[in-house]
Amino acid sequence: MSCISKALTFISFSLLLLLFACQKNAPKEINNEENLNTTNQIVNDNFQSVIDSNNLIGSIIIYDSKLNQYHSNDFERGNTGFLPASTFKIVNSIIGLETNVLSDENHFFKWDGEPRRLKAWETDLNLTEAYKCSCVPCYQSVAREIGIDSMNYYLQKLEYGNQIIPDSLIDLFWLVGNFQISQIQQLNFLQRLQEQKLDISEKTYAVMKKIMLIDKKENYTLSGKTGWAIREGNNIGWFVGFIETNDNIYYLATNVTPKNEVGLASFAKNRLQITLEAYRTLSK
Repeated sequence: MSCISKALTFISFSLLLLLFACQKNAPKEINNEENLNTTNQIVNDNFQSVIDSNNLIGSIIIYDSKLNQYHSNDFERGNTGFLPASTFKIVNSIIGLETNVLSDENHFFKWDGEPRRLKAWETDLNLTEAYKCSCVPCYQSVAREIGIDSMNYYLQKLEYGNQIIPDSLIDLFWLVGNFQISQIQQLNFLQRLQEQKLDISEKTYAVMKKIMLIDKKENYTLSGKTGWAIREGNNIGWFVGFIETNDNIYYLATNVTPKNEVGLASFAKNRLQITLEAYRTLSK
């Protein structure tokens, strides 16, 4: 490469960094209702019954991609931003793979021997295991290694959430602070991921398909991630994912809060359970 070519390359790269520096702290405005209109929103009372019977408050949204229909008990909540909690492990994994912080589904996390909040985290884990047991310390280390600049760059590139990330919260922003994403945005992102419309490598797509798998049967495949955050004393529970059948794909996003301690006792399993209950009502 000639000196002139090197100089031009350096100038272009410098301008790119300057532009990114000006934009990285500006929250991304995403129109939550861009895919919704009065003809494809269907209020489903069965979803509300499922939520009520499990002593919860919140909303379930299921997008039928074949019919281009959104089913929900509460579209207003579905367009409200919340901390993504551990559903962010989907995006954290993608960015880790794209930046080579993570190698593949067998990427090794060495436990340092220090006590952790859950016993399931107190062992060596590979990426698939860390994802499935939602190992917060593992993914905090991934976020720190990715770094604030690369994290901001990829969040904008992937169009995920409102992208408000203080430098001091690089390994916590999905659990505390003002970073938010709505259920509708989660569904939009999942559809772009499943349809391979994100600007990421084939390898990353392949790894994500493996680690996100929850259940595979003859007539369907379930993939996704749960999440749980506590904001101002309120428990916020998530399940996001998709069900692939022989002739359709259903995208799922549940966001709920327990009404009281009775609801909290079964909160962990209820996030996925009520989503599947709601899905089953669609075929009745």
